[in-house]
Amino acid sequence: MKQRSQSGLSVIVITHNESANIRACLESVSFADELIVLDSGSSDDTVAIASEMGAKVTVSESWPGFGPQKNRVLALATMPWVLSLDADERITPELAVQIRKAIDCGESVAYAIPRSTQFCGQWIRHCGWTPDYVLRLFQRQGACFSADLVHEQVLVGATVVKKLQAPMLHYSYPTPGHYWRKLEQYSQAWAQQRHIRGQQTTMTRAVFSGLTAFVKSYIFRLGVLDGAMGFAVCTLQAQAAFGKYFALYCLNQKNHKPPL
Repeated sequence: MKQRSQSGLSVIVITHNESANIRACLESVSFADELIVLDSGSSDDTVAIASEMGAKVTVSESWPGFGPQKNRVLALATMPWVLSLDADERITPELAVQIRKAIDCGESVAYAIPRSTQFCGQWIRHCGWTPDYVLRLFQRQGACFSADLVHEQVLVGATVVKKLQAPMLHYSYPTPGHYWRKLEQYSQAWAQQRHIRGQQTTMTRAVFSGLTAFVKSYIFRLGVLDGAMGFAVCTLQAQAAFGKYFALYCLNQKNHKPPL
């Protein structure tokens, strides 16, 4: 690893059974000064591979949710700058150059990165997936992740977040099975979080959300231009929208006490 400086960069990644992804992920950020992996009890070779790649690996069996877990891994970073990645994401050489320039010039304390996502072998250019700007590069001091169980966000003091241009590659859904598993995990976590906050919903809201999601992504966000895979993505997004509200509806009903 390089010596620490004011432009030193820590890359942080949380993992669970990511042996198929973690090597390529860490290889894509070999320019960083520090690689940190927080694993939540993988049963595959994730930890061994990450250690082999030179990452500082910590294992925590408990799973508090995405936001709290990312705050845990952020607390392990020691460099002034942090790049937060998911194991299924890759930094291209062009983006690596832009990241280094952004850190060196210091025009902002936070940068959003455009993300290109692949679905079942095809890059999705529309459907609301492109451009998909995500805030991932930021100064460590004063930053944290929101406490959300899912769809967590980086919280920084910057009033203006600058954007980089080169895309980050996202290999999130190599098969439909990967989508189903994430859909279930995210829907349940979202519903649990909203239920704890006291949010109520109806079956009508669930159905309307699904229909609206399809029309928005397929028609207004031009998913039709992505062909058969675009139709599949928009249909699955509709199912995801329905699923999270249906999960919340079920929690509402489970905890509803019938009148005496």
